[in-house]
Amino acid sequence: MAKKQKLELTWIGKDDEVKLEPRVLIEDSKLSYGDKDTENMIIHGDNLLALKALEQKYAGKVKCIYIDPPYNTGNAFEHYDDGVEHSIWLSLMKQRLELLHNLLAKDGVIFISIDDEEMAYLKVLLDEIFGRNNFIGNLIWEKKKKPSFLSNFGGITENILTYSKHKPTSPNFYYGTTTEGKKYPINNAGNGLKVITFPAGYVKFNMKDTMVKAQDMSEGKIITKLLDNVEIKNKVNVNSFSLEGEWRYSQQKIDEIISNNEEIRISKVPFRPNHIKSGGEPKKMKNLLSIAHFNMSTYEDATAESIALFGKGSFDYPKPEKLISTLINAVTEDNDLILDSFLGSGTTASVSHKMNRRYIGIELGNHAKTLVHSRLKKVVNGDDQGGISKEFNWQGGGGFKFYTLAPSLLKKDKFDNWIIEPTFNAELLASSLAKQEAFTYYPDSELFWKQGYSTENDFIFTTTQFVTAGLLDKIHDEMKEDEALLICAKSFQETCKNRYTNISIKKIPQVLLGKCEFGKDDYSLNILEDISEDDDE
Repeated sequence: MAKKQKLELTWIGKDDEVKLEPRVLIEDSKLSYGDKDTENMIIHGDNLLALKALEQKYAGKVKCIYIDPPYNTGNAFEHYDDGVEHSIWLSLMKQRLELLHNLLAKDGVIFISIDDEEMAYLKVLLDEIFGRNNFIGNLIWEKKKKPSFLSNFGGITENILTYSKHKPTSPNFYYGTTTEGKKYPINNAGNGLKVITFPAGYVKFNMKDTMVKAQDMSEGKIITKLLDNVEIKNKVNVNSFSLEGEWRYSQQKIDEIISNNEEIRISKVPFRPNHIKSGGEPKKMKNLLSIAHFNMSTYEDATAESIALFGKGSFDYPKPEKLISTLINAVTEDNDLILDSFLGSGTTASVSHKMNRRYIGIELGNHAKTLVHSRLKKVVNGDDQGGISKEFNWQGGGGFKFYTLAPSLLKKDKFDNWIIEPTFNAELLASSLAKQEAFTYYPDSELFWKQGYSTENDFIFTTTQFVTAGLLDKIHDEMKEDEALLICAKSFQETCKNRYTNISIKKIPQVLLGKCEFGKDDYSLNILEDISEDDDE
């Protein structure tokens, strides 16, 4: 039988599987700053391993993801070598996007900045991972005030592909609220001709007391015919009247406006009725993030922000705070969780902090310490008054915790045998084994063998000591009838095997071999390839 075909993007290496080691995150208390109870996280390390490390605790809990990955344009940045062959780039993106999909909440949204070069390829890949039905749209960001003519025409825009985890539960995209007292013309040239009627005493006129006779009030492209004489007294219509014309609203909508006691105003003859909104209503976001529509910031603005924070030449092509805040504000509320796994200079974390959102930022480069850390300290202290600070009245507060990835649990000795990483202490070994076996590490304050749990009755115990039948008997006596225990030990008596039906025992490191790829610390996009003289030629 022929293999069932489907619409998909294929490339060399697409089906290569990566068995990622679920690493433990270790807090660096010297670099953590501010509120000690904060849930905000900065992770310094390979972002694929970091995403895997987050998966157990945060799967389905992230409300908004923004990433700005290397664009594979061949323009090598200082902090990323992003001139990667298409197939390698796609494989690296696929691995990360699959984990990001797992982390995203059911009502969550992901934004991905991408240029024209890779946009079409990334769109098809995202269709496959997130589902084509969950594509929300492509936001176009006006990134420059003046174009750079590096191609056949001057480019001033960039793409932000937008997907939901589950479109029926995804939020509406709002940008600010409607202005109080703003006029919305009811005339709309080009619509079909119809008659609308206004009741007596409802329409407000900016006119002296008078009688306006029925007449054709059309001018230019605007068609309006007054079908009844209208008496105006004390700035309202004494009698009901009808207008024929091309209208934005139906009679049903006019009646709804009247029932809501919203204002309709006519200023003069010829009549041009306006709906005056009270304001404060959420405005749906436009897909063009332009200077004209949103007073949107550009790369020029972002560079000025970066120079103010770090000095000249610190980071290439940072995104402006206004752009990130617009995206976050459109789909999240206070205390929602934001994730950026290509954190760069820390813009997403900084913006999330000022907007009272929780955040997780991941960055491999050393600028996680030199730029991100110093930037967020300024935010916490209230010293960063650039970007969106004034808009959100940011005065400081909060904090963040700084994490690194634990070393690989196993390493090879000089005889090429797998051994437990020698630097691991008992706690790190126990927490790493718990993560490997999908348990939550949470040591009990009284019972030493309850180091973690998978359910309220299922526990794990890791030890480097020799496990005897006597120790097993002691543990079993302390266990309740409905409890189960997994023991991971370096060695144990043969009689321990199958001694109790509710106690399983496994030998380490043998139990771990083949489960994942140990000893690898770099899955990054920072790939440097040797170029020979022949290649260069």
